[in-house]
Amino acid sequence: MKILVIEDEAALRESIEAYLKEEGSICETASDHTTAMAKVELYRYDCILLDIGLPNGSGLDILRHLKSRQYADGVLIISAKDSLDDRLTGLDLGADDYLTKPFHLSELRARVTAIVRRKAFNGSSFLNIGSLNIDLSAKEVKIKGRVIKLTPKEYALLLYFIANKSKVVSKNAIAEHLWGDSVDIADNFDFIYSHVKNLRKKIVEAGGNDPIQAAYGMGYKFTEA
Repeated sequence: MKILVIEDEAALRESIEAYLKEEGSICETASDHTTAMAKVELYRYDCILLDIGLPNGSGLDILRHLKSRQYADGVLIISAKDSLDDRLTGLDLGADDYLTKPFHLSELRARVTAIVRRKAFNGSSFLNIGSLNIDLSAKEVKIKGRVIKLTPKEYALLLYFIANKSKVVSKNAIAEHLWGDSVDIADNFDFIYSHVKNLRKKIVEAGGNDPIQAAYGMGYKFTEA
């Protein structure tokens, strides 16, 4: 998962970032309204953790901006404001969930996972795509009952392809999704080719059909495996 943490409290922001990275997610952060607005305008995220009270502005304005642009990023509000009116305001504006501080990081992770599962995979924990059987909770991929051993990047790449099934996704979009905004300094995207090649090879060697088509000059498209 690619997650943006918008939180001005440094200790909390850093603990969330460390925890989510440990869980295998790509995690970027913003500590103020200006930085957050720049990031949500440039990049797309599976889920945005959004604090309401920020230096230079309100997190609710960021939420309004996302909805006005019809961006599909999931949004989980994390706030110390715990009144019913506060929660209703956030949810009425289009947030997917609302979590009151303080919270356990394990609950935060579970709520983020639920949002991503609902938005990208129709709420299911199990995906059956052609010959691929994927247990999202166990992060396990099988073909004909045989487990395929994927690296974390290959697994994230496979889910990104499935979430964008039948669409052409550019190498730039793949790189940003799997490596975050640090990929902007990369000279080229040759490393994407290697990861796609390895993923296709593992699927075919396990007995599946090659589900990834190269779209010349544009990127790749995922079809039935």
